[in-house]
Amino acid sequence: MSSSKHFITDPKTLVKDSLHGLVLANPHLALDAAQKVVYPKDLAAVRQRQVTLFCGGGSGHEPAHAGFVGSGMLTASVSGHVFASPTSSQVLSCLRRVYSPEHGTLVVIKNYTGDVLNFGRAVERFKSECVNAGKPSPQVAMVVVDDDVGVVNPNDDDEGGVGRRGLAGTVLVYKIAGALAASGATLSAVKTMADYVISHTFTIGCALNAASVPGTGLPRSLGDDEMEIGMGIHNEPGFETKQVDPADVLVRNLVRHIVNSLPFKKAHQKPSGRVILLVNNLGATSNIEMGLVTKLAAEATREAGLDPVRVFSGTYMTGLAMPGISISLTVLPDNEQERDALLDLADQPAYCSGWINHAHAEDAGSTDDAAQGPTTHIKPAADAQWESVIASAYGNVVAEEPKVTHLDQVMGDGDCGHVLLSGATAIYEASKNTQLPLNDPPAALARISSIVEDAMGGTSGIIYCLFLDGLAQQLRRLDCNDSGSLTSKLWGQAMLGALDTLYQYTTARPGHRTLIDALQPFAATLASAGTLEQALEAACKGAEATAHMQAKRGRAVYVQQKESLADAGAVGLVSVLKGIVSALQ
Repeated sequence: MSSSKHFITDPKTLVKDSLHGLVLANPHLALDAAQKVVYPKDLAAVRQRQVTLFCGGGSGHEPAHAGFVGSGMLTASVSGHVFASPTSSQVLSCLRRVYSPEHGTLVVIKNYTGDVLNFGRAVERFKSECVNAGKPSPQVAMVVVDDDVGVVNPNDDDEGGVGRRGLAGTVLVYKIAGALAASGATLSAVKTMADYVISHTFTIGCALNAASVPGTGLPRSLGDDEMEIGMGIHNEPGFETKQVDPADVLVRNLVRHIVNSLPFKKAHQKPSGRVILLVNNLGATSNIEMGLVTKLAAEATREAGLDPVRVFSGTYMTGLAMPGISISLTVLPDNEQERDALLDLADQPAYCSGWINHAHAEDAGSTDDAAQGPTTHIKPAADAQWESVIASAYGNVVAEEPKVTHLDQVMGDGDCGHVLLSGATAIYEASKNTQLPLNDPPAALARISSIVEDAMGGTSGIIYCLFLDGLAQQLRRLDCNDSGSLTSKLWGQAMLGALDTLYQYTTARPGHRTLIDALQPFAATLASAGTLEQALEAACKGAEATAHMQAKRGRAVYVQQKESLADAGAVGLVSVLKGIVSALQ
């Protein structure tokens, strides 16, 4: 959920300070701090060679719009206060600075009343200035982006009205128009392209909560189990507040809402077609969730009969730190030549901090076979003793899991017991279903290692895997290919060799308060001709000793040790060893 805490010094200077930071991190940019205008340092040269474009609006939507200033996109941006339009004087200052007398200038804005009025007045003031100075009427055109289909005013009609809001589709407009301008096209051609993208781009957003405004806080808050469909980028209410849906249901419904909307149907009469898909992070959605939403959005677009030939995903236009996403679809021309031309513009690199340039590579053929590795043929086989050992170890882990979990909750992240039980359960199920080559100990251990990797994960899982891998190799080197040839001493020697394998990849050693403190004495006792009972006693003492050790490895290093408790990993390993020894007695 949204937090009301912010990294802030003074809300009044936040926008200007942020723009200073942007310019410092992007040496190709300059800042007119008084007017909050960002522009490239080579602006004089840009004006001489191409149509210039600029966009602006209230701050709080970063990287839009200042983050898109650079070659191939915007020539400048002008920023107002958070969620407030810049004044017409700010816009006029920007227009004066970027205007290209030879090629003209395109002004791109989102459809909000303050932006339309202030940018419109600035354009008219600039025209008056030029005419009153005896100059020709300037070549300035303005386009208004209204891609929102989440909230459509039913009172709007063909004669006008408030219209639809401008959302993340705005970025696609000036990405494509900016690439065309950079190619040397005329103002008329650039505006025509911008108009096409505007009239064929449709966006809907949703959020899990409103965004906190620095210096003001949360304007309203949704319940923990609520989401809002159609919430605007300034915290404007959407058209539906409902219980949070699973992501697949939510994304499918968002795409359906777009394709079933009246604006989409008016612009796209066919039941199929090619589209650009843009998935936008509204500010506080994690990257891993964005990956899921992008996958689901592409699938839902195909289910709707559309082909997403380009997929853009990232943080393009935010509502501060709003926990939400928006989905935009741009319908491409049916004419193949026109479609390819538009896609080529979308593909052109843009040299700015906000745009994510896509890397293109020719498909050189599949490497799937190489990724699979050598083919291994496992022949499952039953073995009563192995099955008894595995069942006993599993049963003991089940009994000891609450204790191990408790120990890890005190000193770690609390998952050690659950992870260990997950691994033990997977091995037990494989044994019960005769999926292990139990007549071949090295092969059985290698297979168990693979099962552990899939079932456990995390640091403890990979430590077990490395040890089991090393143990399987050691047994093969010792030519111990059947259970009958194995003695306790050979097991101990193989285990010490497996520890050497493990030590190549971890600095954990006896005395570091890890499961090594139980494993090493168990192996060493067996290798020196000790009995299983003696080895288990040594392992138990090693685990108990960890209660009085200073943690030197693992998460416990970062936690102040307040109680004399044994290491969870060592205690967990002992639970496995107790089960093994019990079955062999």
